[in-house]
Amino acid sequence: MTEANRHVSRRGFVTNLVTAAAGTAALAAQGRADDSAPAPDSPSGGAQAPPPGDSVDVLVVGGGTAGAIAAIQAARAGARTLLVETAGQLGGTTTTGGVDYPGLFHAWGRQVIAGIGWELVLKAVQLDTGILPDFSTPPPRHSQHQVRVNGPLYAAILEEAFLEAGGQLRYYEVPRTVRPVDDGYELELVGKESERKIACRQLIDCTGDANLVGLLGLPRRREATVQPATMMFELGDYDVAKLDADLIEARYRQALRDQQLVPGDVANPNARFITFLRGRGSNAQHVLGVDGSTSAGKTQANIAGRQSVLRILRFVRSLPGCEKARLLRMQSETGIRETYRIVGETTISESDYASGRVFADSVCHSFYPIDLHDEHGVAPQPLRAGTVPTVPLSALIPQGSRNLLVAGRAVSSDRLANSALRVQASCMAMGQAVGAAAALAARAGSTPSRVPLDQLRETLQAHAAIVPAI
Repeated sequence: MTEANRHVSRRGFVTNLVTAAAGTAALAAQGRADDSAPAPDSPSGGAQAPPPGDSVDVLVVGGGTAGAIAAIQAARAGARTLLVETAGQLGGTTTTGGVDYPGLFHAWGRQVIAGIGWELVLKAVQLDTGILPDFSTPPPRHSQHQVRVNGPLYAAILEEAFLEAGGQLRYYEVPRTVRPVDDGYELELVGKESERKIACRQLIDCTGDANLVGLLGLPRRREATVQPATMMFELGDYDVAKLDADLIEARYRQALRDQQLVPGDVANPNARFITFLRGRGSNAQHVLGVDGSTSAGKTQANIAGRQSVLRILRFVRSLPGCEKARLLRMQSETGIRETYRIVGETTISESDYASGRVFADSVCHSFYPIDLHDEHGVAPQPLRAGTVPTVPLSALIPQGSRNLLVAGRAVSSDRLANSALRVQASCMAMGQAVGAAAALAARAGSTPSRVPLDQLRETLQAHAAIVPAI
């Protein structure tokens, strides 16, 4: 596919914006402060947007797994796009979180998720001389079809792709306020040394916690107890083949009784510790009881995650044969699995997901086992052979909203469905879908729910995405 074919003409896009109606209807429903309550109807108040120099067509807040792809798609579709990210790099879970093996792009011997996310993952693999799994046959374990990437390299590739598409990028900023205006939204952004206002025609919330949805007072949902977080790390400088597994197991059980190790230090407390040592850490630790939706909660999650790694390292170094064990790598942040989910126009249930329901407004696939983590570890529940779930556009639109989309783990879904939908390839596909929908809605002076589905699906296919057959 040529660059000319992939990219909508920027001049044509701007012309369409100029000739579009001067304003669209105000936000259809302004929510209450109570996240559990439905949003009542109320007008926006008709506030005026800042001057054109302080406005964009599409504003994406959150440059993680979904947000980076959403922003690249919107910019490649010709929209003037700003991406705001609170951290210092793009990629979220894959980069800052350290889960540098995104998946799943393939199901039952065929590719079900492609598009921009797959394109950039392939670039990262090729530039790192990596090796792709054999996707032709379903593996015994789903993890064997995850794609290993170099996290820092992937972050740089995401950044390059967005800037090459003409996007504007700002790190170290967060939205303080967001309010509907006649033709979209106005936000106050706060940075290290500044405050500024920015207006947008279309707003995409890829914060992972539906932060903008919350600031607008639109309804969100969450569980009383959320899934544990994980601090990703890697141990080295010991030889598992030379260790006495039975002696180490006895020492491990004693360490638990003495509280030298505490619940969560090993995600699966019933597994033998030699298995933990063989994995050298990685995604094998849990931080229990943290709230990743607040600054205070994320601070506590990071502190608890690092303290857990220190306990593990000190214990491992006390074991015969592991006296010189070292911490080779630890992420800068603890990875969060679950906080808020939006209340969308459609909510994807576990039954919808597990049955592979094809929604009438499906825009992408998702594929992963039900993967709910708790204090006992995790026991993935694979899908039945041949099942490939879908994600409808209406699950990415907050109930009662206009000019607003959400992608990533905050997708409207019940808890069990969300435990599968939240993984990286699925989030990339959702991100591309909302990026295209926002660009088309901005061009038409409309709202995403009114974008013709055929037009959206054609746009996604033009950018190499796989859309479900309806």
